[in-house]
Amino acid sequence: MSFTLEAAKELGIPSVLLWTPSACGFLAYCHFRRLIDEGFTPLKDESYLTNGYLDTVIDWIPGMKNISIRDLPSFVRTTNPDDIMLNFFATECDRASKASAIIVNTFDELEHDVVKALSSIFPKFYTIGPLHLLLNHIPPSSPLSSMGSNLWKEEHRCLQWLDLKEPKSVVYVNFGSITVMTVNQMVEFAWGLANSKKPFLWIIRPYLVRGDSAIFPPEFIEETKDRCFMASWCPQKEVLNHNAVAGFLTHSGWNSTVESISSGVAMVSWPFFAEQQTNCWFACNEWGIGMEIDNDVKREKVEKLVRELMEGRKGEEMRENAMEWKRKAEKAACLDGPSLLNLDRLINEVLLEGHE
Repeated sequence: MSFTLEAAKELGIPSVLLWTPSACGFLAYCHFRRLIDEGFTPLKDESYLTNGYLDTVIDWIPGMKNISIRDLPSFVRTTNPDDIMLNFFATECDRASKASAIIVNTFDELEHDVVKALSSIFPKFYTIGPLHLLLNHIPPSSPLSSMGSNLWKEEHRCLQWLDLKEPKSVVYVNFGSITVMTVNQMVEFAWGLANSKKPFLWIIRPYLVRGDSAIFPPEFIEETKDRCFMASWCPQKEVLNHNAVAGFLTHSGWNSTVESISSGVAMVSWPFFAEQQTNCWFACNEWGIGMEIDNDVKREKVEKLVRELMEGRKGEEMRENAMEWKRKAEKAACLDGPSLLNLDRLINEVLLEGHE
């Protein structure tokens, strides 16, 4: 939120902006202004959502070779020139250059080309992630070790259920804290998971289903009673690191994506909005750890991709890639790793500059 820049300027103190999306999502937002100026967005009318226009390749965003409009943050799909979110992000990125520094929860090796492009726009740009791995360096005796944040109460019984499952046998399903779906989409996901015959842990948070409650058909409950556990929320990092979990059906929100990468877990993605589309594109095309489900969810597709994730050749390759990214994430966040060194640089080059 760039309004803090004015407050920092008035107080004469450094201002550091934490952009919570991925670096690739942030870079895409930084090009919203040009996309508007060159007429790529807003769309001329709603027919452009279905006539193939979204497959138009944008070849001038550095670090995003051959990305299409549909894989950019979803706000470009508006037909309204005054769309709040389209103009908000264009303005926020314009104003970001006034910050003393910008930090992002990623690591250099994961988004190298994107980080290079952002560093050419913002000279004081630092990657300091994965943040949740940096927290592991806080001693248990420190008051900071008890800090945490959750929107809902975590149900730890799901970990006990996982303890009873075979190694690498379970699909973890969680669409995050904001995604909503229709009753029909939920039913298609449910039967796709049921028909895959794989055990699954599904997080059904409050208000997941648009305008309705999550009520499953009795036939689905009977079919999956011995291999399904449902909870309203869970300790996600512990779940992803559990030996029983082999894959993640996700919305590709950045926190979930970076936690999955750090745990070595491959993904099937159903992106909902914002830069989730961009995260999904990178997971599938650049990092080799994801497969995408179309917005028009069909149970046959869900079943096919879950089976491929869990037992197919591509799934095996994705899991191998995910484990390699896990090692790189851990290396980035170790005590002498680049992310902690970047944090030191941020402190010395920006926060303490002129105050020593």
